[in-house]
Amino acid sequence: MRLIQLTASMGWRGHEQKIIYLYEAFKEYGYVEDQWIICPENSEVFKVATEKGMNVISFPYKSEYDFKFAKQLSLISKEKKADVIFIHSSQSHTMAVLSAIFYGLKTPLVLCRTLIRRVDTNFLRKWKYNYKGIKKIICVSEPVVEVLKYAVKDHSKLCVVGSVTDIHKFKKQSKIGALHQEFNIPTDYKIIGNIAEFTGFKDHKTWVNTVAELVKRGVKAKYILVGKGSLENEVREQVAALGLQNDIIFAGFRKDIPEILPEFDLFLFTSNNEPTGGVLLESYACRVPIVAAKAGGIPEVVIDNETGLLAEVGNPISFADKVEQMMNDKQLQEKCSTNGYQFLIDNFTKEVIAKKMFNELNEVVLFNQK
Repeated sequence: MRLIQLTASMGWRGHEQKIIYLYEAFKEYGYVEDQWIICPENSEVFKVATEKGMNVISFPYKSEYDFKFAKQLSLISKEKKADVIFIHSSQSHTMAVLSAIFYGLKTPLVLCRTLIRRVDTNFLRKWKYNYKGIKKIICVSEPVVEVLKYAVKDHSKLCVVGSVTDIHKFKKQSKIGALHQEFNIPTDYKIIGNIAEFTGFKDHKTWVNTVAELVKRGVKAKYILVGKGSLENEVREQVAALGLQNDIIFAGFRKDIPEILPEFDLFLFTSNNEPTGGVLLESYACRVPIVAAKAGGIPEVVIDNETGLLAEVGNPISFADKVEQMMNDKQLQEKCSTNGYQFLIDNFTKEVIAKKMFNELNEVVLFNQK
């Protein structure tokens, strides 16, 4: 197989990491004859892929309706003799469809979808999801499939391949006191943390309200938020209004997640519309106990009372109860950490997910060759 992965994303989140993981795994396990990543110049994907010596083709991203690039995409695909183009963002989805309609792009298109969001509210968006050149839509969880069914007429195009984590990246599985030292946290205080962009569906409001409830109950802990985003100032204002400045630490964007995540005593995840939550898999890799919202695709990743605890969406009392239950039960912590790690190994490693992803992509390639 000769594969192109296409994205127009400038930022760096779980989906962008997935592109890199898949490239590495496809190469490592010999699934592709050759492959390329096409992405905007100066994007985070471009930087990471270039640093890793991957085959990268960059373009100056202007808009999803960039006809000049749409023409270039068709030429690149012909030149590279690509068997399939794997699309990773909404904007690149539009570009690929334009390339097919106006510039003769014949390469089969496969879309990767990771958001639980209706796409049938806009005629053009709905139309591009049903474009005949889109041969398959690979979703990260069943809730993503269900929300797309409102727009996609041919449900047979929809399938599920879960999130992926590189366990070799997360070798550290025990605390050494790094965060206690960095933020001058007393050694007898637990650390409860979250790693997420400050955006609406991550529901930091409930996270902060949960901390307020835990502080009121006298839980001896400090609470760390890792990440950045458009709603950070709003969250900081909420923290100040509740008088939690001495309890909640804003750690900012970090590139050392494999080093700091194992320092958490508990991972508290309040996201209310999460497709799966790749960071939950990373918590499994680091053997950090989890309390998460029973929302979206999270129950496909966190099995309640087996690999973690699930709390009621948007309910800080429910979250606080689950946090206390986990923190006060060493046996439960050990059970969930052990089961979670094995659940990760069985279902979400690069090897497992790359094989599943290759099978879906190859099905399209083989059908196109008939």
